[in-house]
Amino acid sequence: MLWSLIKIVLFFVVVAAASFGAVQLLALDGSVRIAFGGQEYSLTPLTTVIALVVLVISVWLLIKLAGFLLAAFRFLNGDETAISRYFDRNRERKGFQALADGMLALASGEGRLAMAKASRAERYLDRPDLTNLLSAQAAEMAGDKGKAEAAYKKLLTEDRTRFVGVRGIMKQRLAAGETDKALKLAKTAFALKPAHEETQDTLLKLQAQEADWSGARETLNAKLKHGSLPRDVHRRRDAVLALSEAKDVIAEDNGIDVKERAIEANRLSPDLVPAAVMAAQSYIEKSQPRYATRVIAKAWDAQPHPDLAAAFAAIVPDETPAKRVKRFRKLTKVHADNPETKMLLAELHLAAEDFPEARRALGDLVETNGDARALTIMAAVERGEGKSDAVVKGWLAKALSAPRAAQWVCDNCQHIHNEWSPTCENCHSLDTLSWKRPPQSDVSMPTGIAMLPLLVGSLEDQSEDAVDEAEVVEVIEATEVEAVPEEEAK
Repeated sequence: MLWSLIKIVLFFVVVAAASFGAVQLLALDGSVRIAFGGQEYSLTPLTTVIALVVLVISVWLLIKLAGFLLAAFRFLNGDETAISRYFDRNRERKGFQALADGMLALASGEGRLAMAKASRAERYLDRPDLTNLLSAQAAEMAGDKGKAEAAYKKLLTEDRTRFVGVRGIMKQRLAAGETDKALKLAKTAFALKPAHEETQDTLLKLQAQEADWSGARETLNAKLKHGSLPRDVHRRRDAVLALSEAKDVIAEDNGIDVKERAIEANRLSPDLVPAAVMAAQSYIEKSQPRYATRVIAKAWDAQPHPDLAAAFAAIVPDETPAKRVKRFRKLTKVHADNPETKMLLAELHLAAEDFPEARRALGDLVETNGDARALTIMAAVERGEGKSDAVVKGWLAKALSAPRAAQWVCDNCQHIHNEWSPTCENCHSLDTLSWKRPPQSDVSMPTGIAMLPLLVGSLEDQSEDAVDEAEVVEVIEATEVEAVPEEEAK
């Protein structure tokens, strides 16, 4: 409010001063004479002042006109001028507008429109790092793989954009199933940006898929170094890779290295069942049963598993069934309520022909959490106690329709594996196999009847009333299974 009042006052002061000056000029007597080119001009004081103002304006206009003509000449000559800068700014504005429209089209899923906007931006802008990237992504969205690859290759020419170009071509090779080329590109991308997490994961997956275990361990160490993997997860996966490396050495029949790597894998992750089994086998071969027992017991404490039981049995292969039951107490007293422990104990008593004790070992497992394996063991108990074939077949009939026993199942894609492997054979994910009951019901038992009873085939002193493995298999494979009423089966 005050500033507006001040401006009004100043305006009136200026008008009053101009009016006063004009009055004073009109009141002056005399004239101004100007002689030029033989002519003489006589001007009043007021006319003289007006003429001076007009002269100053005319000179200013002449100077501006001369500058414009000089700028036009330099523009036509190719020099940078205000005119050229004006047109450059105009082109840049149009280019960035096209680039922004292309990014919006890309985000909206309009691949063709994004390609058109990228071409327009490329005409107006001298920014290949931006326009080529937009062109590549737009071409990928539109399904034009050739144009996308050409754009990515252009990005390879500059240090600033080389990683983006390598990564783009790598993803195209992966989509095309060219894993060999993708692996080479992944190594190049990893060398350019070792801390890039997606590149680390891609390289690790490809190395595991190609069984390059030593290279995969180096990549895994890089993930730990750059903070993209927790230390406990790194330790577990490093054990998986060390175990896989040891298994490869086994295939090549290279002696002592295998044993050392198996023991290393078990040290890194004692709960890794295959590593514990392989380490135990190496200790058994070196006549070190105490170390083998310790390895198996520690792994069993983490997770009971039939492979651990089989490895524990192999420590003393020629013992009698009664002594085996006693020695296995080191395992069976741990996690006594675990279904795996109950079934193991039942199988041991089956091998010792102590069928009532085998029934007591199973407890209420067949009613509360009975799977195909538990029901098959129950059929063997009934057979050992001298029940009729109808009763035995009734339990086997239930086993055929019961939930399947635990198997190695991929946590990522739920694919079921007959045996453990470091990567899923379906989705190729690393360290995703867990020992659990599969979600599907139409799968085969992982250990089959081989665990019924445990290591029966290794005992030669079985009586005629003992469960015969081949006979049980015959019953299961029979085409006609007679079911009996539930009360009679129990």
